[in-house]
Formats: sequence, structure tokens, C-alpha cells
Amino acid sequence: MKTTPSLLLLLLVSILSSCSFSAGTNKDFKTGLSYSYNGFGLDQVYFVGPEDKIQTDNKVDLNSKVAIVVEGLRNYALKDDKASPGLKLAVTDKEGKFIINEADLFAGGEGYTPEQASVLRGTVTVGSPMQSGEKYKINMKVWDKNKPENEFTAEVEIDVK
Repeated sequence: MKTTPSLLLLLLVSILSSCSFSAGTNKDFKTGLSYSYNGFGLDQVYFVGPEDKIQTDNKVDLNSKVAIVVEGLRNYALKDDKASPGLKLAVTDKEGKFIINEADLFAGGEGYTPEQASVLRGTVTVGSPMQSGEKYKINMKVWDKNKPENEFTAEVEIDVK
């Protein structure tokens, strides 16, 4: 049997499509929100401002709340039918000094249903010591405590008005 390049390509596509892995990266050029994931599957990631409205840029008001939201997070390794996410949230100034540095906002939790763990948000109150006219980076990391190689990370730089 002769092997043609198109037959090899078809075989390669078949093999790759049958694999069960989930990884990717993305960037929203309007807001600057970038994210990557490995092991998890997800549906949507976005940056919201006050009243949970999706931001169209990275400009935020002082004394407001913003959040990075991930929806449809799946592929947790369940233990007793519970998902165990970890969520790190950090905010740094232009020198890299931490304004917020929370190692795990779910520390001590006893697990969640997969449905509860499928929508996670890292919410930041934009207030003191942050100042108008300055820029800050928000970093969010989610991982599966039962399978730590499953990881989601996101970052956005905010411009405080």
C-alpha cells in the first residue's frame, strides 16, 4: 500500500482529535486580559467592572469593584464527588510591590460540587492604597487541589481613573 501525504495528514488529524487534553491561551486586545489554561476545560473568560458589566477597556474608577470571571471551568479530579479548587489573587503596582497577595481564597474549604466550582471570580476592590492615575496588575490563578497540574492563570493591567 502506498502512503500519500494526504493519508498521513488524515491519520495525524484523527489521532490528535481523539486525544483528551485541554490547553490554550487567549488575549482580549480591548481590555488587555490574557489567560492560559492546561488540563481544565472552560467556556468563557472576561473582565467585569461595576454592576458586573463586561469591560470594553482597562480603565476603572477608584472605589469600584472589578473581577476576572471564568465560566464553565471543568475537568476537576473529583474526590467524594467534590471539586477542590484553589484560587490565588494578587495585585501589584508598577514596581511589582504587592497591594493584595492572597495565596488561596479557598483554603480550608471542604470541596464544592462541580457546578459550584465551574464559575469562579477573582474580585478586587479598587481603593486605597491604589491611586488615580496609576496602573496595577491583577493576577489570578486557579488550580485543582486534587490534580495540581490542572491550572488556569489570568492577568489584566488596570488603569485607575
